[in-house]
Amino acid sequence: METTLDFGHHRPMEIETSSFGMQLRQWRVRRRFTQLALALEADISQRHLSFVESGRSKPSREMVLRLAEHLRVPLGEQNRMLVAAGYAPAYGDGLLTSPDMVRTREMIDRLLAGYQPYPALALDRSWTILAMNKAVPVLTEGVDPTLLTGQVNALRLTLHPQGLAPRIVNLPAWRSHILRRLSHDIELSADQSLIDLLEELKSYPGGHRAAGRVAYQPSDIAVPLVLDHPRGQLSFISATTIFGTAVNITLADMVVEAFLPADGWTAEFLRGEFDPVD
Repeated sequence: METTLDFGHHRPMEIETSSFGMQLRQWRVRRRFTQLALALEADISQRHLSFVESGRSKPSREMVLRLAEHLRVPLGEQNRMLVAAGYAPAYGDGLLTSPDMVRTREMIDRLLAGYQPYPALALDRSWTILAMNKAVPVLTEGVDPTLLTGQVNALRLTLHPQGLAPRIVNLPAWRSHILRRLSHDIELSADQSLIDLLEELKSYPGGHRAAGRVAYQPSDIAVPLVLDHPRGQLSFISATTIFGTAVNITLADMVVEAFLPADGWTAEFLRGEFDPVD
């Protein structure tokens, strides 16, 4: 199977201080927990939690991980919290190009191949494309080649005026869907690179409905991605796979985004264009 691989380092979340207490407080406030609510969730006293946040008490390693779990802190930031508290990191962060990640790469390739003849991509938490299957070019056909070089960001590629945007029939609806998803990612991670990306995407045109173009029908089960194609309109519904039990940061931050046919004609077209996995 042919894939495009450009595995890079994740950009760390911006946190103003390295002290564990301040990191804990920032995550608690971000998740909208009072000290009392978090203490009850984690089964510790509010007084102890207050001492930990202020630096008057050092938490155990088990408590750091317990608090991070209740606050839904990403694995990479959990490592940072552990280091700030004086403990070794708990989770590995090997790049997919490293020798010890061979099995992971093979698993991702099998998953992407399994979606053929439908397009599927592996993405990191910054929406950089890490790998793709053979059917993805049906989505990227006609985009400016400069958007497909180096580390390719899937959201920039989609909404850029020289990317997919001119081919997206329901651009206002799809743009709104993408911006909502990115805003949700920002709420969960507070990643500055995603905040910057959101501002960039908002600056692109396409926020208003074009005359005569239908966004989606009330009978649709989800907002489809509808693309113009020389042989007719292609309609897709996106499906996201996450690795919920991952204990490696790289895998935990990864998603597989598949574009499944939303109608019979799209399914027939893709089956005719792309062979299933060999």
